[in-house]
Amino acid sequence: MKKLRFGMATQIFVGLILGILVGVIWFNDPRVATYLQPLGDLFLRLIKMIVIPIVISSLIVGIAGAGNGKQVGRLGAKTIIYFEVITTFAIIIGVLLANAFQPGVGVDIESAQKTDINQYVETSEEQSEKSVAETFLHIVPTNFFQSLVEGDMLAIIFFSVLFGLGVAAIGERGKPVLNFFDGVSHAMFHVVNMVMKVAPIGVFALIGVTVSKFGLESLMSLAKLVILVHAGLLFFLIVVLGAVAKWAGVNIFTLMRYLKDELLLAYSTSSSETVLPRIMDKLEKMGCPKAIVSFVIPIGYTFNLDGSVLYQAIAAIFLAQVYGIDLTIVEQLTLILVLMITSKGMAAVPGTSFVVLLATLGTIGIPAEGLAFIAGVDRIMDMARTVVNLMGNTIAGIVMSKSEGKYNPIKANEVMKEAKAAKVAS
Repeated sequence: MKKLRFGMATQIFVGLILGILVGVIWFNDPRVATYLQPLGDLFLRLIKMIVIPIVISSLIVGIAGAGNGKQVGRLGAKTIIYFEVITTFAIIIGVLLANAFQPGVGVDIESAQKTDINQYVETSEEQSEKSVAETFLHIVPTNFFQSLVEGDMLAIIFFSVLFGLGVAAIGERGKPVLNFFDGVSHAMFHVVNMVMKVAPIGVFALIGVTVSKFGLESLMSLAKLVILVHAGLLFFLIVVLGAVAKWAGVNIFTLMRYLKDELLLAYSTSSSETVLPRIMDKLEKMGCPKAIVSFVIPIGYTFNLDGSVLYQAIAAIFLAQVYGIDLTIVEQLTLILVLMITSKGMAAVPGTSFVVLLATLGTIGIPAEGLAFIAGVDRIMDMARTVVNLMGNTIAGIVMSKSEGKYNPIKANEVMKEAKAAKVAS
């Protein structure tokens, strides 16, 4: 009977394949969305329900155990600098690939199916009205409970860090508080295991609805863009992130094997949130301190969107080529700089990549309505860039742990060998 048991990765993969088949067979049938969308939404709501309690409890426990504010400040500065360097590499690679392969040349934009993007336009307008100062001030919550309700992750992280420092500062009197949040953290990870049992059903429903709405034919007119984005993401994952992982003493392919369940789930749902708790847990098992993991990973979900910014760079130049706009070197440098700024702190906004693109296109004279033509294939590309975002944040946790001299490579090797042995045994 043990041989007949399916692992989580296998279950998710089966759900993915079945969802695609349902979407293809009942393409354009509104009944698919009617019956399956509630199942997909239920799974995503379950995930969102547990993410914030885990982030708060893990951060408070981690920060309180990390020591003084000076150590936290040093870690924060190094983390932000690292994120900025890596995402800049991703943007530059996207720009170079788009210029080299010119995916928008020869594309008949009129033949592509338009998708309604009004919701993204409205969100972009709201974001553009904020000044840089207002954006940074927004990180500091005026009402923490309101931030909880709105799911404002940056404000939640800011409060949790300060609260953790406060708990650490009062010494023995803070131990009951620390024990409480430590208990919450452990309890929530058990809740994660319960929620993950329905992950294959959630994947099946989400993929089925997506394929039934857009079909596989929508890929054909924009195939060159889709292929280039996937190739660029693969190059960035293996070459850039692979080199960073090697510096940290980890093989990128071994790490991906270790995280196969989480990567497949993130790919299927196009959401990194679905695996945030499990990624934090697995990094701790690899020998990364809880204090560092709890700090770096949640912040990375907002500031370290490697796959997203690479896609945004390619998509912006693709649209310029479609409309016959010849971007100068200065305009492309402007694009890089604008993406470096607008891509930060936007992870909690629905349709992040579209919102960032809408905020960027106008600065270099590209018609924003062009996004309506690529919205139909956005989900296909979103799946791949979510995987790269996830790997980028995971490697960031390892890099920051090593930079602080607190990474345990012996423990990491043991975990990797166990993962490899488990694969061979299966």
